[in-house]
Amino acid sequence: MHIDRYHLSADKDLFFFEFVSIGPKGRIAKVIQFTLTATEGIYNLALGDKSGSTKKIDFLVVSDNHDSEKVLATVVSAIYAFTDWHRDAWVFAEGNTVARARLYRMGISKHLEKALEDFFILGQINGVWEPFIIGRNYKAFVVKRK
Repeated sequence: MHIDRYHLSADKDLFFFEFVSIGPKGRIAKVIQFTLTATEGIYNLALGDKSGSTKKIDFLVVSDNHDSEKVLATVVSAIYAFTDWHRDAWVFAEGNTVARARLYRMGISKHLEKALEDFFILGQINGVWEPFIIGRNYKAFVVKRK
């Protein structure tokens, strides 16, 4: 299965990725960043628009460049690269809005069968983690390579 995605550039340790979203709103520089959380082995995945020439990410902006599936496929590509290098890492993602959590949930649901070939996927609902089930309103997600 091939899903169209953007070209990624990354730092040497694969903690920081950049790409450019192209759509009706023009070219928008995007950033994907993996940062270690307070829990050993769990990394937070952050996605947002690049703020100027710094490595700061604007998490609140809604780009709406009509390429969400391509952006999500690019994020998945970064997760593959990151977990190739950091095999024991769990990657945590949480939408900072209900709409974004829904978008992530829909993306996982759409490609769940293929994703489960390579990843363990858990969703958080009411503070409890469970194996991802299509149709559940998860607040957050964690994935780990098999």
